[in-house]
Amino acid sequence: MGNAKVILGAYVPGSSWLHQLDPRVKLFSCFWYVVIVFLANNWLGYLWLFVVLGMLIALSRLPLKLYWRGIKPLFWIILFTVAIQLLFSSGGHVYWQWGWLAITSGGFYQSAIILARFILIITISTVLTATTPTLQLAAAMEAFMKPLRYLHVPVNQIAVMLMIVLRFIPTIMDETTKVMNAQKSRGVNFDEGSLIERARRLEPLLIPLFVGSFKRAEELATAMEARGYDPDAPRTKYRVLHWHRNDTLAMIGLTLATIILLATRLMSAGMLF
Repeated sequence: MGNAKVILGAYVPGSSWLHQLDPRVKLFSCFWYVVIVFLANNWLGYLWLFVVLGMLIALSRLPLKLYWRGIKPLFWIILFTVAIQLLFSSGGHVYWQWGWLAITSGGFYQSAIILARFILIITISTVLTATTPTLQLAAAMEAFMKPLRYLHVPVNQIAVMLMIVLRFIPTIMDETTKVMNAQKSRGVNFDEGSLIERARRLEPLLIPLFVGSFKRAEELATAMEARGYDPDAPRTKYRVLHWHRNDTLAMIGLTLATIILLATRLMSAGMLF
């Protein structure tokens, strides 16, 4: 576990309480958490969401630094989005202005909200994928999509595609790291120069990734065909999902978390107490 790396899409084996929950519960809880993130409208609500996220990270028994290593590649995207929100949002007291660019109190408020939402959504998604094997996650997605079969939607094929995507996200990211290290050993520096120069340096990085991805897709298709995979045939499951007492407790906890968040909205509106 010391050398483990948590990234979006990668599963870290463990025996924690979260690891043992039904994947349907975890998938629904993750989706619902993202929904209530957008319901928060004051600092108390966001503080409560961070408390809930902290409890989930503790229940996963994975060190916090591993989550940071996983979301670090997205740091610059988050920073860029927050900067855009800070410079282009208006309202409130003006602290600095240069032409059509301005930093205002309203800009600080909006950028803080965007930053908090980014951190909450990315981290809760990482908690889900780090504690749920890819096959179980695909089975949970398939279970939620079952009603679509009555509309003649190919649920089985969609579930397989989702499983393949989730399975190869960490593989592609690992391959990206290897290609970057190989390019750096040949003298390529991805951190210097203007934005256009950095973009041009990505060309020797993107081409091997595209070629490797197409080759891997062809090998996977050949392997599935050799094993007699038929997308239209009925499928059986080796591992059947079962609902346990801890799953009920998790849903009760999710309900309580939602009620408390709604209470913070009412408090901010002066409708409570």
